[in-house]
Amino acid sequence: MTNPPSVGESQSDKNQVKPSRDIAVLLEVMRRLRAPDGCPWDRVQSFATLAPYTIEEAYEVASVIADKDLKSLPGELGDLLFQVVFHARMAEDAGLFDFGDVVEAVIAKMIRRHPHVFGNDEAKADAAAQKDFWEKLKESERTAAGKTGLLDDVANALPALMRAEKLQRRASSVGFDWNDSNMVIEKIAEEAREVAAATTQAEREEEIGDLLFVVANLARHLKVDPEAALRSANTKFTRRFGHIETSLTARGIKPCDASLDEMEALWQDAKKREKTARPKTED
Repeated sequence: MTNPPSVGESQSDKNQVKPSRDIAVLLEVMRRLRAPDGCPWDRVQSFATLAPYTIEEAYEVASVIADKDLKSLPGELGDLLFQVVFHARMAEDAGLFDFGDVVEAVIAKMIRRHPHVFGNDEAKADAAAQKDFWEKLKESERTAAGKTGLLDDVANALPALMRAEKLQRRASSVGFDWNDSNMVIEKIAEEAREVAAATTQAEREEEIGDLLFVVANLARHLKVDPEAALRSANTKFTRRFGHIETSLTARGIKPCDASLDEMEALWQDAKKREKTARPKTED
């Protein structure tokens, strides 16, 4: 039950919450939002309904970092933190755990996973010993969680491209991998031919999936983050297509009324402008 206002303190004064650097204030804000007289939308959320928003907030953090918009980063990190607080509050309402349990769990994991920092001499021997220790530790964590397979704890909810890279990296840790990136490139060519040979929609979907999976593997071999590479390609496409739209508008033409040849010429113009604008140190 909420305590009544003290003498001289109005109910409206008691309901005021001011911005603070104190995590306890954030927890109180979340409690109030989920209270019976709180926000109707917040009160009806569940872990399942909130999960897409949690993923979205994580991507917004990644987006401002990619854009080098570090002034916006505190706000986006705050939105992501709020998602953690929200999930913890729902768990507390259900009698499962609370925010303190979340904090304790991550501290315990960081200490356990960084023995070379927190006092285990075995893990401090050298880089190779640290890697061996790390692999044994992860294996023991999987076993303790009832996940005996090497790939069992690679989350299904990860973006498909990211999960493909992580699955392949995990398999590579036990030697299931190509020895040379050129072999991966040859496999890409093979998969592309299989896409071309597919005759049904189901076959095309399967073969394109195989092709994307091998492309993710090539990225791993070349030490390229496939998600970051694709985000960059998306940004580049958006920028160049924007040039097409702007140029056509200046001519009084809508993109839907332009020919493919016209748009292709403007695309090439955008590429040429970008190349000219690059610093001379760039290739």
